[in-house]
Amino acid sequence: MGSNTTEAHPIIANRIKNAVKKGLQMIVIDPREIEMAKFASSYLQIKVGSDIALMNGMLHVIIKEGLFDPSFVRRTSTGFEDLKKKVEPYTPEYAASITGLTPEQIISTARTYARAQNAMIAYTLGITEHHCGVNNVFDIANLALLTGHIGRRGNGILPLRGQNNVQGAGDMGCLPNQLPGAFSLANDEYRSRFEKAWNVRLNPMAGATQTRIFEKMESGEIKALYIIGENPLLADVHMNHTHKLLKNLDLLVVQDIFLTETARMADVVLPARSWGEVEGTYTNTERRVQRVRKAVEPGPSTRDDWDILCDLSTRLGYPMQYRSSEEIWEEVRQLAPEMYGGMSYSRLDREGGLCYPCPSLDHPGTTCLHERFHKPALEGPAAPFIPVDYTPPAEVPDEEYPFMLTTGRRYELYNTHTQTRYYADGVKLKQTEETLDIHPTDAASLGIGDGDRVEVSSRRGKVSVTAKLTDRMQPGLVFMSFHWADVPTNVLTINEYDPISGTAEFKACAVKIAPATLLAE
Repeated sequence: MGSNTTEAHPIIANRIKNAVKKGLQMIVIDPREIEMAKFASSYLQIKVGSDIALMNGMLHVIIKEGLFDPSFVRRTSTGFEDLKKKVEPYTPEYAASITGLTPEQIISTARTYARAQNAMIAYTLGITEHHCGVNNVFDIANLALLTGHIGRRGNGILPLRGQNNVQGAGDMGCLPNQLPGAFSLANDEYRSRFEKAWNVRLNPMAGATQTRIFEKMESGEIKALYIIGENPLLADVHMNHTHKLLKNLDLLVVQDIFLTETARMADVVLPARSWGEVEGTYTNTERRVQRVRKAVEPGPSTRDDWDILCDLSTRLGYPMQYRSSEEIWEEVRQLAPEMYGGMSYSRLDREGGLCYPCPSLDHPGTTCLHERFHKPALEGPAAPFIPVDYTPPAEVPDEEYPFMLTTGRRYELYNTHTQTRYYADGVKLKQTEETLDIHPTDAASLGIGDGDRVEVSSRRGKVSVTAKLTDRMQPGLVFMSFHWADVPTNVLTINEYDPISGTAEFKACAVKIAPATLLAE
């Protein structure tokens, strides 16, 4: 659901395809007919942003037809009656009117998922990059909890991470409300551990999300910004607005491995090292901590990220004297033993990786979470259902801007193309430029042929791009990625955010399209 798996997570996609060959039944839900649809037993081409309507329709069917275990729900959860009341209006017919599906598709999908002995829901940015992204995730959790597809091997929710160490970065304290080990800043007991070890007093209040930071930049409250391994000028929505905010800073520092579009605006650039030049650990999408080892000698005048941070901290008055990434990891193990106590470098090297929680050296690691839900007596708190309502995209097509633009990634490229634009001679690429993927019917109505140059514009900006006709798109929907600096797609995207997570609505905005030849005339 909301995952173009073959292009964004090709290794995981290969494993899913192999499982399909062995009998796995796969349902693909996506506005575009992505490659995974070829391997699916059922493909649901929903309208962009209608995920909650679909899931609430499924919940309606599962509850109405009794496709769940009432005793499991009573024992493990709270709020069932509220959920039942919330989804009561979402009949298959009503959900179909929102999603563009048929009532029969919704009913069949609900029955297939609920009746399966084992079932998982895999999702990624197609679910989260909406102004209602958190509610989308809540509803996925509602489905898994209601049907008991949680806490057993082969069941659960699989959020596919956008990059290879997103999980690890968050776990190590890069989230504004957490300490290393994924402990809450507000937890006095855990916070005191770090305060004692570091000999500092930590602010128990959560820091600002990126969205909130940009708001403070706009108000003038924040006048300096330090960016590590990020290219927000190209990656963030409403690019012209982002450029203005960065330009108005008194100080912009960028720490990166290439001179990105954002780094070119910086007052100070700190040259870091790439993944192949450093030692450390990664944590992947299944919570598996693995070692990364230096493969090549670092470039001249570059330094490890942690080394730069230690030097900067020392110059600012708080000495940091770590000598290696392993020394830092050992401190993490000591301060967050519940999660990492059993994960020494030597053991990670020997066993090839371990899933946390792994509290001791004789612990095998935890490959399956939430097993407590299937024990005779529930250990720990019950899980709450969180009922949510469907809300349409913040901006929908109208007479002036009649098309819906959704954005995403392409197979050979990576994020803002910072690392993948430097190909060696002889490497053949399937896609060498950005394209506007558009349905042939829409292209014909606009007088556009395959390969023609077109101008795509929104209420925020415009770009020139090559049209690519494909029946994998549904009429009225167009697609672009944000990999190419010469076609900055995020000039078009809308400055709307999820109020809980601060995630931007990359997946839906209204645009108009015109042939470049007409504009030239």
